[in-house]
Amino acid sequence: MKRFGEKLHFLRTHREMTLKELAYALGLTAHGYISEIEAGKKKPTTEFVLKVARYFKVTTDELLKDELEIGGK
Repeated sequence: MKRFGEKLHFLRTHREMTLKELAYALGLTAHGYISEIEAGKKKPTTEFVLKVARYFKVTTDELLKDELEIGGK
């Protein structure tokens, strides 16, 4: 779970999305929450993890388990 923010950042930048674009895509009104998660300042809610997994077509295990990699990193 400690690496969730790092993985989220990888997925977002791999698609060349800004924080604002991702926030809009996930139905959020602002991008500050995502920024804080990527920086490791906040932990994501279960609902947010599910939205990210669905949007990027990855499993929640890939997002939450620190030992699993995303995108062949």
